[in-house]
Amino acid sequence: MRTNNAQGRTICIAIGAYMIFKCILNAVLGGGFDFTGWLIAVAGAFFMFTGLEYVNYAVAGLLAAVAVIHFPGNIIHIRSNFIYLTEGVIDLGCAVVLCILPQIKEHFTNKWSEFSSLFK
Repeated sequence: MRTNNAQGRTICIAIGAYMIFKCILNAVLGGGFDFTGWLIAVAGAFFMFTGLEYVNYAVAGLLAAVAVIHFPGNIIHIRSNFIYLTEGVIDLGCAVVLCILPQIKEHFTNKWSEFSSLFK
């Protein structure tokens, strides 16, 4: 896999692993399997690994949106939703890192037209 910044890709792999771990944790705590959540987490992790342009902003927007949507409910029921509130804070942190870290910005410079050549 071709990358423009190995450190940026490593950070993206860690964020992708967190997204997948979060799905596992939510399945265990919530008592159910969320196919859409899994699909989004795995697709997000995969596309972050590729380093394609603007994927970091799309994933950051998704993480931030999920955190903001669930924030009021997590605050209201903070005693029972503390773990979810912590997830929301981590989601926002990951979103910020995906948008501002120079190593990550450099990793996300692969052109979409070169998608098939990324795996050589």
